[in-house]
Amino acid sequence: MARPKFDLWFMLLVALGVPSIVNGLWMLADSQGWFARVASDVSPMNVHFVRDVGAAYLASGVGLCWAAWRPAWRLPLVAVAAIFHGLHALGHVRETASGDLAAFHWLEDLPGIYLPTLLMLALVFVFHRKGAHAR
Repeated sequence: MARPKFDLWFMLLVALGVPSIVNGLWMLADSQGWFARVASDVSPMNVHFVRDVGAAYLASGVGLCWAAWRPAWRLPLVAVAAIFHGLHALGHVRETASGDLAAFHWLEDLPGIYLPTLLMLALVFVFHRKGAHAR
């Protein structure tokens, strides 16, 4: 097994993965508290839905951290995480553009939803161009 290089790619992947893991664990462990703090203006509380999305965040975060440790697997692992985050971001774009979400969500969602998604999509492009090993 190839040892990870503690380089920029490693740090970026961990920096993207750890917040997803933390968010996913929070959503799973304290769905009501997460909803009250993060999403109370979005829709009525649905514990099952929050936990489902929390599971997706946890899985994508684990995939991103796994990609940090396994350079040969970076492209597929980051691509799968980018699919979830990209579809999630597109949902926010649609809901904010249509007025279903208040206009302040354009800025509020920028650091936690839009920027991580754009970074993941950029990483998919970079890792694809470099090959699966992304040195």
